[in-house]
Formats: sequence, C-alpha cells, structure tokens
Amino acid sequence: MTNETSIRTSHVAHTDATTERTAVVLGGSIAGLLAARVLAEHAEQVTIIDRDELARGVEPRRGAPQARHVHALLAGGQRALEELFPGLTDDLAGAGAPVGDMLADAHVVFGGHRMCRTRSGLPLVGASRPLIEATVRERVVAMDRVHVAPASDVVGLRSADGGHRVDGVRILPRATGSTDETVDADLIVDTTGRGSRLPSWLEDLGVDAPDVDEVTVGIGYATRRYRLSDAVVDGCLAVVNGPTPDRPRGGVLARVEDDVWMATLYGYAGDHPPLDAAGFEGFAASLEPDDIPRLLDHGTPVDDAVRHRFPANLRRRYERLHGLPEGLVVMGDALSCFNPVYGQGMAVAALQAIELRRLLRRRRPVTARTIARAMARTIRSPWELATGADLTIPGVVGPRTRRQAMAARWVGRVQAAGTTDPDVACAFVNVTGLVDRPESLMRPRTVRRVLASS
Repeated sequence: MTNETSIRTSHVAHTDATTERTAVVLGGSIAGLLAARVLAEHAEQVTIIDRDELARGVEPRRGAPQARHVHALLAGGQRALEELFPGLTDDLAGAGAPVGDMLADAHVVFGGHRMCRTRSGLPLVGASRPLIEATVRERVVAMDRVHVAPASDVVGLRSADGGHRVDGVRILPRATGSTDETVDADLIVDTTGRGSRLPSWLEDLGVDAPDVDEVTVGIGYATRRYRLSDAVVDGCLAVVNGPTPDRPRGGVLARVEDDVWMATLYGYAGDHPPLDAAGFEGFAASLEPDDIPRLLDHGTPVDDAVRHRFPANLRRRYERLHGLPEGLVVMGDALSCFNPVYGQGMAVAALQAIELRRLLRRRRPVTARTIARAMARTIRSPWELATGADLTIPGVVGPRTRRQAMAARWVGRVQAAGTTDPDVACAFVNVTGLVDRPESLMRPRTVRRVLASS
C-alpha cells in the first residue's frame, strides 16, 4: 500500500478477497455530485452516501433547506460545469431557465453603485438550486461507475494503520432495524457541508482537528415567490441590490424556471426580514434604489415567505494539518462556507471539482496534503471577496486588517467607476463571478480607467 492518495495505484483488500479501486463520496449535494463525476473517470466504483434519499425530481432536499432561496450560478462556476457536463446550460434553458447577460439583462447595484448596463459576456442563468442540482444529479447517477447508497448516517472513518491512511467509512443505514456497516474505500471525499463531523472523526483516529477561520455575519434571509408580467420587468432577468455599511440590508429578485420570480431579502447582525406579507414587503421597501420594491408592488405572490439563517463565514484549514490522513479529500461547504448573499457556493464547488480532476490526471500520485493545498487555493479569492465585503459592515465580527481596509476602499472606487465605465463594470463582475482573481482590478488599464473616472 502506498502512502499517497491515488485511486489508480492504491488498493484496499475487500472482504471478498478481491482488490478494487473504489471511492466513496460523503454527501449527495452539488459538491458531492461533482466530486463523483470527476472520480468516475478514475475509480472502478464511486459510491455516494447521503443521510437522505436523493430526490429524483426538481424539488428541494431536506438536507438543503437553503435550496428554497435564490441561488446564483456565477460565471466561473457555469464554465466549470460546462467543462464537466457539456451542454448543461442548454439543458437548464430547455427546462425553462432564462439565460441572459450578467450586466445587459440585470439591474446590478454593488456598494450603492448601479453598474452600467452593457454586454459583459458573462452568462446569467436563472435556474433554481433544485433545478441545477436535479440536472447535475441526473447526469451523474447515469454514469456506469456511480452508485448511490441507501440513505445512511456516517458515524466515523476507519484506519487500519493508526490514522496515517483512511480506508473505510462506518455508516448506519437509516432503514428500520439496520446495524453499523463499514464501506471499504481507497479514497474518501467529505462533502457533507457546514455541519461536517470530520474534525471529530479525525480526533477519534488520533489526528488533530484543523484550525478554523471564522467571520461572523449573523445573516438572516427570507424568500417569497411572485408572478410578474413581462411588461413590468421590461426584459430584465434579475435585480441585485447589495448592502452598504450605512444600510446593511440587501435583496435579489431573479426570474427562474416556470416563469416564477424569487425575491430573497436579507439583513446582517440580527436585522432579518419578517415572514408575514406586510413585514416582508416593508423590509423590501427599505432597500435603495427601489427596483425590488417597485417590481414587487406589481407582483402576485405565489406562496408564503420562508426563512434561513447563516451565522458565519467558515474556513477549515486542512492544508495546514501535517497529519492529514492519506486517502482523504475535503470539498464544498465541509471545507469552507461563504456568506450566501454572494452566491459563491456552487461555483466554488465546481472549481474545486475541476482542480481535483487536474490533480487526478497527473501521471504521478499526489498526497492528501497536496490536494488539500490545491483546494485551499480555490477558495482564497472567494474568501477574500466575501469576508472583505462583510468586514465593511458594522456588527460583523472578524479580524480587520489594514490590507483589508485598503482593498475595500479600492473596491469602492472600482464600483463607483463601474456606474459610467463599461470596461470597469465588466472587470468587476469578472471578479465577483470568479472568472478573474481580485488582483486583476489592479491591472494598469483598469487602474487608469478608475482614476480617470474620479
């Protein structure tokens, strides 16, 4: 047995005395499905284990209550998904999701500045989280090497060598009368989300839990669905109204499949939108500019508002663990979860899947820590963007640095310039869309245009 995470060269003896190259993915949400998609290129069998039975249709999963709210498929994520599933955007459009341009077909306000309407070249895909997940899931479970296990709780990991390598997952199927089982694996991927119990499972194996970075935001958001006439929206597919330090409230109104508009409102530090109709619309009326409340005044509600809360941005530093067991990979919200108002989650999961694919296509094995470091690199920019914006809001708790303050001031100038300069607006949404890195806003051409606009 090697000391490297390589499902092409490492083997685990199974109870039937055969040797197979197997991978187990813990969690069947977007991140788990994407991990399974990549692993199926290399493993002979990929097993997805989730505590819930995976839905077959377009419906929110019990394990993903946030799915009832607006979800953005950022351009960087859309490109990654197209690389993994060619034609996926066309499939979403065929299922009724409107597709347009991020700046030409949306009213976008960042930091109190309305970005100019121009063609950005970045796709705006108006699909709900359940539709995106169902479309991805349909493709993944159809793969010959992918198997979905019955609903089961994961209770721990197995290591035959004292925690140097994990080689199995201990589960308890949720069916009545079930007993503990162990699933053998050459590679285990944890995508169980924010509530991942991996730190405690590692401690059970004698391995230290990772350090955790946290920025507390106290976000609460509520979503209600509406019908709006085409005459009222005038070709617009979405309205994005971000918070400011003086007004830490925001909202998104987005057209999705079935000609439904989803209105998600949010506030920081306990200032949360009410669920009753009058309170919800009153909260919307406090937003500036008034695009969202003005459109909602002409809308017909489809259902009652639902709520979700998000306490803090969270980043687990597995890349710093010297004793990280071989055979283990962490992705998605189990690794890092970002304030959902920035819509980064699905895109980051897709970018991590692309990075995992790149590593597994190497001709030489890679260690668990090498993969952990690569995953950490994929979240550096989204983490800086999300926490950097959050830390400008009073009441947000986290380490504020001089570098972060300087970056926030420059971003404010970029946003202001983007109200009149199409090139600057496009440069900014390429960064927020996870196509370009934040450093790109310091390119000489962009700097000149921002300074000229001042």
